[in-house]
Amino acid sequence: MLKNVSENELWVKSYCRASSRVTDVIYALGQSNVKVQALCDQDVPVGPGAIFFDSHAPIPTIIECIAEHAHLCEHQIIAIALDALPHGLSWKLLNAGASDVLAWGSVERPTEIISARLQYWESTKRQLQYLNSKLIGKSNLWQATLRQIVEMASTDCPVLILGESGTGKELVTKEIHQLDARKDKQDLVVVDCTTIVPSLSGSELFGHEKGAFTNAISTRDGAIALANSGTLFLDELGELPLALQPELLRVLQEGTYKRVGSNTWRKAHFRLISATNRDLSEEVKNGNFRQDLFYRISGWVCQLPSLEKRREDIPMLADYFLRKIHKKNQPVDPEVYQYLSTRNYPGNIRELQQLVSRIANKHIGEGPFTVGDIPEADRPNFPEQESCFGTKELEQAVKKMIYAGLSLKDVKDIVTNIAKEVVIDDEHGNLKQAAQKLGCSERILQMHKKTDYYHNSYLKVCH
Repeated sequence: MLKNVSENELWVKSYCRASSRVTDVIYALGQSNVKVQALCDQDVPVGPGAIFFDSHAPIPTIIECIAEHAHLCEHQIIAIALDALPHGLSWKLLNAGASDVLAWGSVERPTEIISARLQYWESTKRQLQYLNSKLIGKSNLWQATLRQIVEMASTDCPVLILGESGTGKELVTKEIHQLDARKDKQDLVVVDCTTIVPSLSGSELFGHEKGAFTNAISTRDGAIALANSGTLFLDELGELPLALQPELLRVLQEGTYKRVGSNTWRKAHFRLISATNRDLSEEVKNGNFRQDLFYRISGWVCQLPSLEKRREDIPMLADYFLRKIHKKNQPVDPEVYQYLSTRNYPGNIRELQQLVSRIANKHIGEGPFTVGDIPEADRPNFPEQESCFGTKELEQAVKKMIYAGLSLKDVKDIVTNIAKEVVIDDEHGNLKQAAQKLGCSERILQMHKKTDYYHNSYLKVCH
């Protein structure tokens, strides 16, 4: 395994016919203080890398190589063509997992481009290490989300965070603000749009003058003034009254606003982060949200995954809540982890945290957490669960297979393959987690092909 942990280090793999051309490129990189290490076939790549190819290179093999290494290298792979790039190849390489594609002879100062990319990746690595201490989870999906958060924080464009209730939208906002590198950055100001009263003409956002309305006994700054030179977080933006949306749009376009009851225009400059669990594109179609405002707030869209899509993170999250919040350091029985990992969480991480709190509060003594610490009201209803396996739907499906002429082995193979596919998808391709859930070896799943059951004659009949 290669150990690439220092800035400006790069592993390389070549698919070029002429080795002298690759040697020249590697020499040029060395002159730019980029340390290069060749990747042998038996090596497992770690850290940033580059794949060289020319017009004679086997493109399918290169695509397969990038797809195999992309996750291991956190998608920090540059595909470098030493000849002209065939039309459309760049997209295929990017889809395989490459972070960038360069034609060495077609760009100016290519060594500087690569060196700058390596420095950026090193900076991103440090920020990801920080985020991993704050936003818990090791699943591929969550790590991809964290990388996106780092990228968003490095820009000044408005961010729209989408996600179900309880997925951590406000926590993500706080970390974007924390990572924001603006000089003289001011505070993060949070506004819950569900509390804004239309009859007060947006006083909470824009502020008001004394006497502007009943009970306006003094002049007051609104959230926009307080967020000047900082970050304004509009939580549940989909709930913002339609009458106030043009005024917010003006602030975002012109950087100016008026207090309620004032004729004086004031200036404010801030970073906007918005969040909602609504589908704003549907709200636009239904006339509940202005399209021009939607475009203005969605410079960068971040979709936070539900807990259902990152179940492999549940044990780590549960440990975090037990250790950091409840100060409990006792071991946890594997059966408790299994229960937590298979349970449904409509309220997402917030609901998991509440459940872990109930378990922590019920626990007595210094022994391990066991299933006995799960409150009775939270325990699974096994009779109901067992009854689902005798449902009419499953019985009818088996009947159709048998009537279609399938043998017992055929039925077993179909159900087995479907089970593998369901769990692999549920674990987002993590074969180790999927194998644990199915109680089989990881090797069995490695041999599984996604098309195994799609070409079965029974399923053709059904479709």
